[in-house]
Amino acid sequence: MADWKIIGLGGLFNAVLSIIFIVIFFPLFFLGPLTGGFLASYFSQRYEDYAKMDLKDGAIAGIISGMIGGLIITIILIMGFEAIEVIINLISLEIGMIPGANTLVAAYIIFQLSIIISIILGALGGAIGIMVKK
Repeated sequence: MADWKIIGLGGLFNAVLSIIFIVIFFPLFFLGPLTGGFLASYFSQRYEDYAKMDLKDGAIAGIISGMIGGLIITIILIMGFEAIEVIINLISLEIGMIPGANTLVAAYIIFQLSIIISIILGALGGAIGIMVKK
């Protein structure tokens, strides 16, 4: 397996770049997981002989990086959604609403989408990183 520091940094880079692109220009958000998976496999220091590191190893490094990045993205987006919902509830002052019901459903959807997208694109970026390294 690859170096865990590099995989963690790849996941963090995935999350930061994805959140920036979600805020600035949404259609480019897929570049975050691709770049995170690429960095996780390209800068892997565990193997000195990169001829033995194949596409499967790079994809696994990208998948783990994607899972870490997807979890970070989920936490950031859920905290942001909760703040928006609190502001809307304070403005409308609807007393009868169940607090957190909408947030729970949105959190589950955000979690599933961010993990699935980050894992798939992280694996692709990891495979690309190994192809470029060779």
